[in-house]
Amino acid sequence: MDLSLLTQKIGELDEEKVFEMLNEFVNTNPSPDETKKVVAACQSGMSVVGDFFEKGEYFVGDLIFAGELLTSAIDILKPIMDTQNAGTVGSMVLGTVAGDLHDIGKNIFKSMAEAAGFKVYDLGIDQSAGEFVKKVKEVNPEIIGLSGVLTLALESMKNIVEALEEAGLRSKVKVIIGGNPVTKEACETIGADAFTTNAAEGVKICQKWVG
Repeated sequence: MDLSLLTQKIGELDEEKVFEMLNEFVNTNPSPDETKKVVAACQSGMSVVGDFFEKGEYFVGDLIFAGELLTSAIDILKPIMDTQNAGTVGSMVLGTVAGDLHDIGKNIFKSMAEAAGFKVYDLGIDQSAGEFVKKVKEVNPEIIGLSGVLTLALESMKNIVEALEEAGLRSKVKVIIGGNPVTKEACETIGADAFTTNAAEGVKICQKWVG
C-alpha cells in the first residue's frame, strides 16, 4: 500500500481510487500495525481536505463529501479491524445533542471508535438530556460522547451533563464533547472531561480512559 498516494487520493476526493486501494489492501490479510497506518493515512487525507477548504479551493459540499468518503473508507476496513480487535475495550453512548441535526462528524467518530474496539450505542441526532440519561441507565457505559456543530449545541451539552449529575450518574462516566464549536473554555463551562474537534484524537482520549 502506497500510504502517501492514499492520503493524496482522499485529499483529491477520488472515491473510485480510494475504494480500489482499500479493497486491495483488505485482501492482503494485513497486520494490525499495517491497518493502523492505513487508517492514519486516511485521516491525513482529511487534513489535506481541510487545508484545501481553508485556502478556498474546497467548499462546504466538498467537506460533506469528504466526511462520507472517510466513513465509507472505514467501513471497508472495519471487517479486518473487527478481527484484529477481538472483543470490546469499553462502551459508550453517543449522539448529536438536542437542537442539532448534524451527524457526519458523529458518524466518523462512531466508525473509528467501533474500529478501535468500542461498543457504541448511537442515539442519533437531536437527542435530549432525558434520552441520554435513559440510555446511560440502560447500558451503563464508561463514556458518553456528545456531538454538535451549531453553537446552540453547547447549551444542550451543558444540560445533558447537568441531567447526569441530577440522576447521580455523572461520576460513573467520562464525558467527551466534539464538534466545531467546542473549545477548552466550553469544555470547562459544560463540565465535560475532554473535548476534541478531531475524531482520531477523540478516540485516543477514550482509549486512555479505558486502558
